[in-house]
Amino acid sequence: MRKIPPHSEQNQRRQQWSRQLFMILLTCAACLPASGNQSVLSHQVTQPIAVTDIPAQHLKSSDEQPQDLRQPAENANLVAESGLTDSLWRRVRADLRLLSYQHPKITYEMERLLRYPKALDVLLNRAKPYLHYIIGQVEQHDLPRELVLLPAVESGFRPHAYSRNGAVGLWQFMPATARMLGLQQHWWYDGRRDITASTQAAIKYLTRLNTLFKGDWLHTLAAYNAGSGTVSRAIQKAQRNNQPTDYWSLDLPAETRDYVPRLIALVKIIHEPSRYDIQLPEFANQPHFAMVEDFQQIDLQIAADLADVSLETLLKLNPALKRGVTHPASSTQLLLPVNAKMTFQKALAALPDDKRLRWRKHKIRQGETLSHIAHQYKVPISAIRQTNQLSSNLIRADRHLFIPLTQSVSLAKIQNLFKQEVRYHVRKGDSLYAIARKFQVKIADLKRWNKVSRYLHPGQKLTVYINST
Repeated sequence: MRKIPPHSEQNQRRQQWSRQLFMILLTCAACLPASGNQSVLSHQVTQPIAVTDIPAQHLKSSDEQPQDLRQPAENANLVAESGLTDSLWRRVRADLRLLSYQHPKITYEMERLLRYPKALDVLLNRAKPYLHYIIGQVEQHDLPRELVLLPAVESGFRPHAYSRNGAVGLWQFMPATARMLGLQQHWWYDGRRDITASTQAAIKYLTRLNTLFKGDWLHTLAAYNAGSGTVSRAIQKAQRNNQPTDYWSLDLPAETRDYVPRLIALVKIIHEPSRYDIQLPEFANQPHFAMVEDFQQIDLQIAADLADVSLETLLKLNPALKRGVTHPASSTQLLLPVNAKMTFQKALAALPDDKRLRWRKHKIRQGETLSHIAHQYKVPISAIRQTNQLSSNLIRADRHLFIPLTQSVSLAKIQNLFKQEVRYHVRKGDSLYAIARKFQVKIADLKRWNKVSRYLHPGQKLTVYINST
């Protein structure tokens, strides 16, 4: 297990020498002529690994009393590592405001992260497509850079992440909170998964919470996790009992007590990776994606072909599009890799309107059969069954079918990228019927995934694959 290096006398001398060197360089720089300095403010699915997913060993508990230090850590915002002058990590470190906090829970979380450096590397690499845009939004609103890393704790930087409580996306918004913040949710689209829209909503929400809690960012982060009402009631309870009201002293849910230390632990490691023998992935300080707007509805497979990128690449950048097509409104937007934007726009301009879609939505009328529908659209019955994952030709009136206009497109393949694995702990009184209904899956699938019979027992762990489209 990696240990956090002690503050040895040798390290103290090295730090003192570094400070002296920095002052010398600063004095020399002051003698140079001033020059303009422009900052750039413009703006994937693997096995889930989030900060919360990294295994935790039972460490010895510490009797150390919490320290609520308010002075900033010495040289906290300086970046002295070579090779980082044009790195996104340099921008992240430019305005860190939580480094001064020290607490046994932070130490615990740091040790847990450092014990699994490969998992940490996977987590940070997953941030690559989104980090440049997020940090641009954080800088624009003059917020602490720590917030850039909040999706690591929330979702492991997985825009398709789906919690057992129903929270969705990079920022893990619940449906009601999302609606309050103006994120649309309907059959075609879920704004909670939209990279740009959900980030803007998260910035708005965090700003609102910080105003409510009078600038206290620890209370703000706790409220983002547990809700403002939970944190406000904990503060009021502490006030009634003449107890401290700082975050570390509040009576909060267990998850919330761990939530803030996890973020601070990750920030401390990224601030000084070499101190902990961690190599950060190199992220260039440039946009990863570009936005194309104002065009009619298009199938994502066709869009991927036009842009000369894979369908999976397009779905990772546009996870809010639940049906594999853009919204059928008169205008829409699509995120593309930066180097694919011009290729896409040129090819789209030459594409006839009737070639934009490869499937259509059909509402089943009373008396219709699968054979009749297949004849109407001139596609094989087998193609309709495969696209809609039908086990037979039986269909019901008033339901909808997706009609593939070419056999090369399979909506089932697209929907598989939206599936989320959830681990469910069986509680007293649970049944396969109740669990299947809770997650909107089939009892037969629950049995197949877990190789169980009809009987369950409390404490049993089940794997549930949620199709979150």
